[in-house]
Amino acid sequence: MKQQLVDKFAELFGDAEGVSTYFAPGRVNLIGEHTDYNGGHVFPCALTIGTYAAARKRNDRTINFYSINQSGKGLITTSLDDLTPSDAAGWTNYPKGVVWAFIGRGLEIPTGFDMVIGGDIPAGSGLSSSASLEVLTGFVLRDLYGLHDVTNIDLALIGQYSENNYNGMNCGIMDQFASAMGKKDNAILLDCATLEYEYAPIALKDAKIVVTNSKVKHSLVDSAYNERRAFCEKALEELQTRVNVKTLGDLTEEEFEANKDAIGDEVRMRRARHAVYENRRTIRAVEALKKGDVAEFGKLMNQSHVSLRDDYESSCPECDVLAEEAWKIDGVIGSRITGGGFGGCTVSIVRDDAIDVFKERITAAYKEKCSLTPEFYVVSIGDGPYKD
Repeated sequence: MKQQLVDKFAELFGDAEGVSTYFAPGRVNLIGEHTDYNGGHVFPCALTIGTYAAARKRNDRTINFYSINQSGKGLITTSLDDLTPSDAAGWTNYPKGVVWAFIGRGLEIPTGFDMVIGGDIPAGSGLSSSASLEVLTGFVLRDLYGLHDVTNIDLALIGQYSENNYNGMNCGIMDQFASAMGKKDNAILLDCATLEYEYAPIALKDAKIVVTNSKVKHSLVDSAYNERRAFCEKALEELQTRVNVKTLGDLTEEEFEANKDAIGDEVRMRRARHAVYENRRTIRAVEALKKGDVAEFGKLMNQSHVSLRDDYESSCPECDVLAEEAWKIDGVIGSRITGGGFGGCTVSIVRDDAIDVFKERITAAYKEKCSLTPEFYVVSIGDGPYKD
């Protein structure tokens, strides 16, 4: 990929002298879904797949973007003097938003730049290609302009800020944090209320993490995501009339059950219940992993999917089929939908000796029930962003 980007850069801009290459990973969340913006815990890991860039500073205020994955869209040009989001800008609204957020923080970007990107995260898979691109852009800006006071946690916060305020997607911090702070062979237990975090080694003896792409992405994802966030915020306000908490993540299951009648709507109650129970599940899952109890971790993954399916309603029929068929297979330790939902991927922990059977049986059942062919990625846990 690196050489391909450099060659394309030279073709587009005349030469590749002084070009640097960079990488930022995608992520998969093992457990802890829709807890990040509710002040709870998440447990993601960075992947060895992600987004790559070749970039170089310019002497004027022009910014040029090109994606080898979307070559039909050609070279997209903007300027430091015109950083407003637009439909015409398409995918470049993500890197533009990061530039906008850097400048908004008082960080000096005195000249434009040329950037060619490419990625190996499947589009629409829910493995956070947008967060990967945001963290990558921030990492490139830090390097090109010598902004060395900007930490990797800052890169995550800037990426989230730009997605919330420039792109209008009310995401939590998890995706950007996992990309910016990834560590090989470790997942990150992150308290999204405080940004306190710890690395937990993922030692899956004789098992692998398998991501299954449903190949569907339902169009309601952004509006439904923002609606669920709003429902949780309203439910929190109602609960705060009874209990002294700052976030849903502060509540135990018992406290929630004792006070849930303060929530004046049954759907809001179920959304909040998922946030509370999922947060506690995540903490217990990491404790189980530390004890080497992978079977318990898998049970909690399965419970997470049921809650996302029934209480949060952020799964979809296709991902339900993938998870429910996986649960039937000997050697599958746990399986659940991962990411924002409404399509995308499931994540499963599968014993090595069952991976081939897993692929065969899931493919057959999914074709029969959904008339679709899934894609499988046996993933490795990698580091955060780096300069190549």
